[in-house]
Amino acid sequence: MASSTILSRKFIKPSPPTPSSHRHYNLSFRDQTANNLYLPIAALYSKPENHTITQISNILENSLSKILFFYYPFGGRIKDNKYVDCNDIGAEYFNVHINCQMSEILSNPYNDAIEIVFPQNLAWGNSLSEERSSLLVVQLSHFDCGGVGISICLSHKVADGYSGCKFLSDWVSMARDDHKLNFQLSCQFDGASFFPPIDNPPPMPNVVPDPERCVSRMYNLSSSTLLKLKDIVVSTNPQIQNPSRIEVATALFHKCGVDVSMAKSGVFRRTVLFHVMNLRPPIPFNTIGNATCYFSTRAMSIDKTTLPNYVGELQKAKQQIRYELKDMNTKELALHAIEKIKEIVNIAKDDCFDMYFCTSLCTFGSRKIDFGWGSPLRVTHVKDPMKNKFIFMDDPSGEGINVLITLTEADMLLFESNKELLEFASPVVQSLE
Repeated sequence: MASSTILSRKFIKPSPPTPSSHRHYNLSFRDQTANNLYLPIAALYSKPENHTITQISNILENSLSKILFFYYPFGGRIKDNKYVDCNDIGAEYFNVHINCQMSEILSNPYNDAIEIVFPQNLAWGNSLSEERSSLLVVQLSHFDCGGVGISICLSHKVADGYSGCKFLSDWVSMARDDHKLNFQLSCQFDGASFFPPIDNPPPMPNVVPDPERCVSRMYNLSSSTLLKLKDIVVSTNPQIQNPSRIEVATALFHKCGVDVSMAKSGVFRRTVLFHVMNLRPPIPFNTIGNATCYFSTRAMSIDKTTLPNYVGELQKAKQQIRYELKDMNTKELALHAIEKIKEIVNIAKDDCFDMYFCTSLCTFGSRKIDFGWGSPLRVTHVKDPMKNKFIFMDDPSGEGINVLITLTEADMLLFESNKELLEFASPVVQSLE
């Protein structure tokens, strides 16, 4: 079994230091209501031909210090769930050796093996303790074969998925010394102007790991498969216009989840699928922080569990939420967000529903993480602490989709043998041999 040895641990501070005028950063309402989990993403690379581990670490440390000047809240500490003290304590940085071949990780049928490249006991925690209060934690991992892994864990209190990918993209550009990017204009910490903070924000439901053991697997939907799914949906229901690849992929995995539930219980259970929508636009693309909202789709009877119906309901829900949000002022946006949080809490208490959550990082650039030694062999996340979670990412081609699925161990055994799943999706397993 693979094990890791920490070779060094340090804090990387912003350089130059954060100006005194920027030392106090107010959290937005959406930041305040975000849970305390970390957003974990990792990229794995084959053995770099022209860089030693020492050179790689130097590049990462120097560029991280420079980019933190522009992303200065990430090097600070949260105070009272109200603001970030941008005190330049810095990001936590680990240099770790992993005593196995990278192929053992990449060829493992379950994505859980990737956890070795993340700082231990961090990505799954639900609180920012005094001991572990860093908002950004980075780990450089090197394997016996010479392969390299780079992982970041960014507190959800200061970033959503879009912000995390934007930070990673800017860091990569800084590491490659890409002067074409105007870093001064690339990010703005102005979320509080769109979601003004409040004194007593409603808490999100506590993220308590499921009592049943959860596992994760990654599946790929190729561009040709996505086109086939779109054709099936449109030919069955011509009223559906231009379904997106995320819509048809979401419909497929939701339907497979319902199939698993019916296989276990023998009866149909109502389902609700919560989606995360990026609010950029209308909020500017360079706004860093949490700028998302939730909406949901439901299947209340078995006759609604078809791919065209799922896609149709998803399109209706997206149109409705956009209509609701388009003319809202900041106060109304906050009230809308509160109601959606209450909806999640109430449904979580209702045992009559099977709940699913999905979020997409597609088009955010997470597959292009080339610090200067080539493109990654795989980009992925750790499994979610909660079951029934789907995370969508661009595959290496940029046209297909990789989907990271977290289910209970018992459900995964049924899910991975689902005929409809196997018709359209392929497990992501690769070897360096």
